[in-house]
Amino acid sequence: MQCRTDCGACCIAISIHRPFFGMPAGKPAGVRCVHLSESMRCGVFGDPRRPPVCDAFMPEREYCGDSREQALARLSQLERESAPDTVSAGSAV
Repeated sequence: MQCRTDCGACCIAISIHRPFFGMPAGKPAGVRCVHLSESMRCGVFGDPRRPPVCDAFMPEREYCGDSREQALARLSQLERESAPDTVSAGSAV
């Protein structure tokens, strides 16, 4: 599958927990990457400063669906499902 034009879902939905060029605190899920262009393309594609997680991501129908909306929904759901469980202080485990 080729990356869909005007999408950018993977540059918005996923979190990146390590600091990287342009985002020294990483990128929270649901926040647009600073390198996502107005045309919804990665501005650091092919740049060695691009985060390894982004370099490893390959578009697949399972994740990208048939539209940008489906991609955002699916990737956001995967992000929520893979987030570590957090237990607030004082709560029973």
